[in-house]
Amino acid sequence: MLYEKSVNYKLSDDTWDEKEIEAIHEVIKSNRFTMGKKTEEFEIKFANYFGSKFAIMVNSGSSANLLAIASLVYSGKLQKGDEVIVPAVSWSTTYYPLFQHGLNLKFVDIDLETLNLNLDRIENAISFKTKAIFAVNLLGNPNNFDRLNKICLEYNLLLIEDNCESLGAKYKNKYCGTFGLLGTFSTFFSHHICTMEGGVVVTNNEELYHYMLSIRAHGWTRNLPENSKLHKKSVNKFYESFNFILPGYNLRPLEMQAAIGIIQIDKINKIIGTRRKNAEYFQKIFENKENIIIQKEIGISSWFGFSMLLKNELEGKREKIINNLISNDIEVRPIVAGNFTRNEAIKFMDYKISGKLENADYIHENGFFVGNHSRLIKNELNSLCEIL
Repeated sequence: MLYEKSVNYKLSDDTWDEKEIEAIHEVIKSNRFTMGKKTEEFEIKFANYFGSKFAIMVNSGSSANLLAIASLVYSGKLQKGDEVIVPAVSWSTTYYPLFQHGLNLKFVDIDLETLNLNLDRIENAISFKTKAIFAVNLLGNPNNFDRLNKICLEYNLLLIEDNCESLGAKYKNKYCGTFGLLGTFSTFFSHHICTMEGGVVVTNNEELYHYMLSIRAHGWTRNLPENSKLHKKSVNKFYESFNFILPGYNLRPLEMQAAIGIIQIDKINKIIGTRRKNAEYFQKIFENKENIIIQKEIGISSWFGFSMLLKNELEGKREKIINNLISNDIEVRPIVAGNFTRNEAIKFMDYKISGKLENADYIHENGFFVGNHSRLIKNELNSLCEIL
């Protein structure tokens, strides 16, 4: 059925204006396109904004996860065969870098309301092989880091954060992405800030920062500082230009991405503020719907999007509802990858499942989300409500 009040409701909106276009033109005029001074400027500005000592920019949020995990393995903080606890609902490249670096995944169910790790299930999942928890702040929503940190301290586990969907979120006045030893961000076009493609890793650990400087660009020494403990540079600059010490990648960003990012950082407060206003209205019109579960906010969410779980009379009717939303120009997506262990890619990976994944399964069958924007979308949310 088509509704007269339906609107063109996209997953995301454009946060650019003439300043970003001008920044691109400046890079073109400079004739320097791969990472350089703009990248360094962006990294310093990003680290300062989020209160981290170091930030390293890469070409995507997926690459940020890859770089973070690689640095932990090559530095010896994680060993091949170690087990890492992960939530059963997340994006694919939360999991791939763990498998690709010889680590074993332990899937734990999520909480049906927060959509994050079910903290009541974690301790039962910990074995003598468990060395880390890779926590994901899903769709902008922080984890309960008081409980997570307590568990990590008690069992001597590393805490890593996939914060790719939650830039700007806070837990007890501290930015998400800065609770773990490493935190990752995405600046893909549909995320809170947009550099076309792009990602960032933040850390306060200088050793890991130096590992990442090398791994990001082929595993060479060229980008390491002179005083790095990772490698003592030769005075022969010709030799050091192509000196490889780690099995690295090419994850370098473009200067255009960094130049855009420098402008976008100045817009974060306004973008997150508007997203939160949209979320307040979304919560107001949906929180008492007896057939729909919306995400329960922990801390201060940056509201990547608005998730909905169908229950009671609507349970099992997702396909019909989704088709109706699409026919009324409302873009809709699964809640990330649903229960990731039900994706075919899992057959290539080394993993275990701790307990049952009943909540992840429920999301897989009955969940979806719509977008949030950096402008007010009251009309779009009203249309969504009316159609549902």
